[in-house]
Amino acid sequence: MANTPSIPSNMPAGPSTRTSQRPERKFEAAGKHVYLIGIGGSGMSGLARMLVGRGAKVSGSDREETDATIALAGLGVEVGFDQTKAWLPEQCDLVVASAAIRADHPQMIAAAERAIPAMLYAEALGMCMSGRTGVCVAGTHGKSTTTAMLGCALADAGLDPTVIVGATSGQLAQGCGKPVSEPTGFRLGAGEIPAGALAGKPGLLVAESCEFNRSFHNLRPTMACITSVEADHLDVYGTLDAVVEAFHEFAALIPPSAQGGKLLIAHDNAHRREVTAGLDCMVETIGFSPQADWQVDYEPQSRRVTLRRGQDVHAAWVMKLPGAHNAMNAATAMVLACWSGADPFKVAESLAAFSGIDRRMQLLGEKQLAGGIVRVFDDYGHHPTEIDVTLRALREAEQPQTREGRLICVFQPHQHSRTRHLMEEFASSFSQADVVIVPQIYFVRDSEAEKQKVTSGDLVDRLRQKGIRAMHLHPFEAIVEQLENLCRPGDVLVCMGAGPVWRIARGYLGEAKA
Repeated sequence: MANTPSIPSNMPAGPSTRTSQRPERKFEAAGKHVYLIGIGGSGMSGLARMLVGRGAKVSGSDREETDATIALAGLGVEVGFDQTKAWLPEQCDLVVASAAIRADHPQMIAAAERAIPAMLYAEALGMCMSGRTGVCVAGTHGKSTTTAMLGCALADAGLDPTVIVGATSGQLAQGCGKPVSEPTGFRLGAGEIPAGALAGKPGLLVAESCEFNRSFHNLRPTMACITSVEADHLDVYGTLDAVVEAFHEFAALIPPSAQGGKLLIAHDNAHRREVTAGLDCMVETIGFSPQADWQVDYEPQSRRVTLRRGQDVHAAWVMKLPGAHNAMNAATAMVLACWSGADPFKVAESLAAFSGIDRRMQLLGEKQLAGGIVRVFDDYGHHPTEIDVTLRALREAEQPQTREGRLICVFQPHQHSRTRHLMEEFASSFSQADVVIVPQIYFVRDSEAEKQKVTSGDLVDRLRQKGIRAMHLHPFEAIVEQLENLCRPGDVLVCMGAGPVWRIARGYLGEAKA
C-alpha cells in the first residue's frame, strides 16, 4: 500500500482545484491495516465500520472513551487514548485523520517519518465512494437530518444502502419500520443494489457531504442534493462568493445525465443559477414555490407534507417532526430515494415514522416543578438560519404561550469568527425566544487574535438592542443555577449549539454535572 501511487502521501495544504478532472481512485481495503486518528467522531467511526465491513484491519486513537469507541471495540477495533506519542502500529498501510487533526499531530508526524500514506476523512470517504452509487447530501443546513431520513427510507424500501452521517439515530441501522436500536451514525449495506429501478448497479453509499474546508470536493457522487447555500465557514472561505463557487465545484463532480448524474437543488436560498451554471448532469429544483420542479406543501397544524411534480401529487405523508424545514428535508429525501429506485409509497411510510436524530430538537426530558413541568430540548443549531427555524418550530409545536409559559434558549456561539462575521444575523435569529442566555463562545479552530475581536457580551448587547431579554453567564454551573431560579411551569427550555452546551440541559435535569 505504501507504494501505491494513487494514494496521497501527505495532508492537503489548501483549497481543492476543479476535482471533476481527477482520475478515479478506489481503495481496496481487504487485508490492509488502516489507522484512524480521531476515530470516535461520527463520520470517522462510521468510516471505521465501513472499512471493517470491507475486510480491512482497523485501529485508531481519540482523546477519550465514548459510546462510539466502545461500540468499535465490540467489533474488534483497537482504540488508544494517548495521542501525545508519535506512535503507529508496526503494520500500517494508511493513516486517516479527522478534519480536526493538524499536520503537526504526533501521530501524523510518525506517519510522515515512516512514509505511510495519510489523508483526511473526506478523501478516504471519497475513495470508498468509488465503485459505489454515491448519493451526497450537501448544503449549509439540513444535511444530517436529510441524510438520516434518506438512509432510513432506502432501508425501508429494501434497497439496503450504506449510510454515513454526522449525527446519530436509533432508526438508521434497521430503518423506521423496525424497533429502535442503539443510536448510530452508520449503516453497512449491500455491495449491489438488490431491488428497484437500479437493481444490479453498485451498492448505494449515502453520505452527508460537508463544505467545511472544501471537504466535499473529495467525494464521488452519482446523485446529490444541495439544500441551501449561505454564508458560513467564513474563516475558510472569506466571502459568500467563495462559498457559492465551492458548491459549484462540488456540483461539477456529478457525472453527465447520460451516465445517471442528477442534482436536486433548493429553488430558493441556494444561489442555484451560479451553482448549476454549465453542469452536464440533470438538474431539478425543489421548494415551496410553484415554480419549483418539485413543489412542497406543508400544513403546520396537521404536519401533512404533499410533494407535487407539476400538477400531479407524487406522494403525501404526515410528519412526526414539526417545522417547515423538516418538511423540506423529508421531501428532499423522498426525491433522492425515488431517483435511487425506491417505491414512493414505501418511502412515504418511512418518512411518516421518522422520529428524528440526536441533538436536533431532541426532547431530553421534563423537569417537574410545583404546579407543572418544564420541557427540555437539545439542539445542534449554530448558524442564524438554523436557530430561527428551530425556535419557530419549537414554538409551533410546543405553544408555551398557551399555558402561560415561555420559550427560553441557552445558546452557545460556536467559533469567534462565525459570531463576528454573522453578528447581525445572529441578533435577528432569536425573535421567537422570550429569554436568551449566552455562555462563553466555544473556542475551536480560530486564532488567539480572532478570539480577541468578539465576545458573548457583544451578542447580548445586540439582542438587547432588539428588545430581547438576554444575559451572559459563565460558567455552565452558573447557568444551571440561573435556570433553576428562572424556569417556571409551562416553560420550554432549549439548549443550542455545536459545542458542549448539552451539558447545561443535562445538568438542569439533574442527570449530570454541567
